[in-house]
Amino acid sequence: MRVFGIDCGTEFTGWGVVEVNHEARLPQLRHIAAGTIRLSKRERTPQRLIQVYADLTAMMAVHEPEVIAIEEVFFSANAKSALKLGQVRGVAMLAAASAGLPVAEYAPLSIKSSVVGYGLAQKEQVQFMVTRLLQLEQAPESPDAADALAIAICHIHTAQTLALQGGER
Repeated sequence: MRVFGIDCGTEFTGWGVVEVNHEARLPQLRHIAAGTIRLSKRERTPQRLIQVYADLTAMMAVHEPEVIAIEEVFFSANAKSALKLGQVRGVAMLAAASAGLPVAEYAPLSIKSSVVGYGLAQKEQVQFMVTRLLQLEQAPESPDAADALAIAICHIHTAQTLALQGGER
């Protein structure tokens, strides 16, 4: 299974691709790629959203994932920020749907629990554990890329658990 994780943000959107071979005797996570889409504050919102769509679509085409995993909306005290984040999430979901890929959504607490073992973990802890779980020589280029990899890992862990329980996601 190859999973494309997306960590949506209004300035930085992280993406990461993780693969696992369920056929192997001891399934192991494998890092394929990760990166960060950096959005210019000078650009207007429509141009920023076009960039997110184009970059995600291109990376999905290159890495050929089977599923897209994305973080669910979290509630924010700042409604304007939440709306902007929702626009980026919508574009990410559109990119996945345009590629004909299923989308799985995970709550931030679930992602952190799956990767770190603690739902209130700090970004540095997530980055550290992603580096360890994927056996990377160095941490991902940005916390956003690390978060995207964590989202992909969360989906793989969830799928493995459901498979053991006889269900699917």
